[in-house]
Amino acid sequence: MDASDEGRLNLELETGIKNGCIELAFEHQPETIAIQDAVKLLLQGLHEDVNREGIKKTPFRVAKALREGTRGYKLKVKEFVQSALFPEAGINEGVGQAGGVGGLVVVRDLDHYSYCESCLLPFHVRCHVGYVPSEQRVLGLSKFSRVADVFAKRLQQPQRLADDICSALQHWVKPSGVAVVLQCSHIHFPCLDLDSMGLSNHHGFVKLMVSSGSGVFEDERSSLWGEFLSFLKFKGVKTQALCNGSVKEWCPSVKTSSEEEEDPEMVSAVVSILKSLGEDPSREGLVATPSRFLKWMMNFQNVSLEMKLSGVNGVNVKENKKKKKLYCELNLPFWSMCEHHLLPFYGVVHIGYYCAEGYNHKSLMKSIVHFYGFKLQVQERMTRQIAETLSPLVGGDVIVVAEAGHTCMISRGIEKFGSSTATIAVLGQFSNDGSARAEFLDKIHATAALKADASSPF
Repeated sequence: MDASDEGRLNLELETGIKNGCIELAFEHQPETIAIQDAVKLLLQGLHEDVNREGIKKTPFRVAKALREGTRGYKLKVKEFVQSALFPEAGINEGVGQAGGVGGLVVVRDLDHYSYCESCLLPFHVRCHVGYVPSEQRVLGLSKFSRVADVFAKRLQQPQRLADDICSALQHWVKPSGVAVVLQCSHIHFPCLDLDSMGLSNHHGFVKLMVSSGSGVFEDERSSLWGEFLSFLKFKGVKTQALCNGSVKEWCPSVKTSSEEEEDPEMVSAVVSILKSLGEDPSREGLVATPSRFLKWMMNFQNVSLEMKLSGVNGVNVKENKKKKKLYCELNLPFWSMCEHHLLPFYGVVHIGYYCAEGYNHKSLMKSIVHFYGFKLQVQERMTRQIAETLSPLVGGDVIVVAEAGHTCMISRGIEKFGSSTATIAVLGQFSNDGSARAEFLDKIHATAALKADASSPF
């Protein structure tokens, strides 16, 4: 092999070959480069150093997540369905309904995520499909999830997603009818003003249930719809929450107004991202999306909370330790943004500390948790920062546990729905006293058990 042949081989290995044609590697594709450039500009708008460790590769990670999360634009339902239609005999007409003719088939609990077209944040979708086979053929069960994924992996809103899935199955499978029910959950960040520090009334998610039907399921008052919904109730789905009619506004960002001036370059950066994903930024559902996305993102730069520590007296560490007792502040909510993928993570912080009786600064602890939450963060660092900030205020003995769900765990290739992450930081007595740590962790467990009992239907 001469030098030119070797060079050509290296190029092919680097770029990849598909269908006999050279295809650029993902990182060299124009869409990937355009998204990376846009993300760098957005990070600079947050006054971040795009070359610091931790976010140096964030533009590429964001580009990969977004393009992977919207791959549905390039997928075709036909490719999944046509090879998975199997002959299945039914029961003779007039005798009954079963198998490939007239028997109801219900596929439940298909978990997906999609990107909200109004704000570009991921939302969780649990999909349930029912259909009545015809022409003595049935669809392979795994293909229902594949078809749902084709449309979920786009910029979406719940009702359109349900209609897309229903129409595609009706068109390509040609059954007697299709019914689709989606349970959707969208993260809802709180306001960042001091008045919102009492978050007892804040709900972390907006939930919506929508449906779509075709063929024999067009009439949602029919007995067949009732049978389909009964199968969902068996799994604990509260079907009474189904919305009747179209839902115009479900994204929390649509319901909030903003009078803040927008940076034209940052707006153009988000428009560039939409174009690179294959979308039309002038489409009605996307016209206001750049502004909404920027409003959310700027929360992590324009933090209006202040840690007023100057007026707080620390604890005298020379106090008699016998007078100290364990204090706990549990389930303090927080919301943050992962600096690796620019995706939300959220959860609760538990704080324990040994202190003399009479010391209580719960409101201060809420402020500290919020202060470190509303930043480009990683959970491990946030946990440490909260502990280090509290330590001198409570005499040095402090333990902090953070429990969080990360949307990067569901909105990327791994798609691990329901996973959570716990991190811990210990200082002072907690760092070398196992019994002290165990006492605090038992209090977290007891609180969690009480919540579980209260919500249990049995």
